[in-house]
Amino acid sequence: MVLVQVHPNPPHLQLDLAYATKDNFSGECIYKSPLGFLHKNAFEAFERVQTRVKALGLGIKIFDAFRPHEAQIKLWDICPGSPYVADPEIGSHHSRGVALDLTLVDLDDPSKELDMGTPFDDFTPRAHHGFSELSTEVQKNRLILLGIMAECGWTHLPHEWWHYQLADAGTYPLLSNAAAPLSMM
Repeated sequence: MVLVQVHPNPPHLQLDLAYATKDNFSGECIYKSPLGFLHKNAFEAFERVQTRVKALGLGIKIFDAFRPHEAQIKLWDICPGSPYVADPEIGSHHSRGVALDLTLVDLDDPSKELDMGTPFDDFTPRAHHGFSELSTEVQKNRLILLGIMAECGWTHLPHEWWHYQLADAGTYPLLSNAAAPLSMM
């Protein structure tokens, strides 16, 4: 199998897959279980991220990882034309298994996410990298995440502080439910 399951390792790594609940922008449960998967190449790059984050006394919370193409179609149907949801005709890098939505948490209190200025899946300009009307702390936290991810081979989307993908993400094929059948609807 091309995909590798990402196992939580509290407090260093938490899985809080938003689309496995109704607590997401769609208001619907998109995934039937909270299991996270990544392409093996992305998994290896993510292991480097975890090492660097842990060295800073931080942890990671993952909001989304692999998203089968069928789920991307469903999200697009809920929010068609949105610049925050990839057109399934083009395909999401999540649907290639090489993208993550994540944030940083404090290892002393893993329930405390670092302040990034907006919640995950905030579809406003405040979520954009470089948004100027953010506190110094928020800018610092976003830059820490951005720097670690970039150092480990990930690129970002300019309008989502939480989204990262492998630099060569577009070279990977789109994957369906068959790639991780136990996790998705």
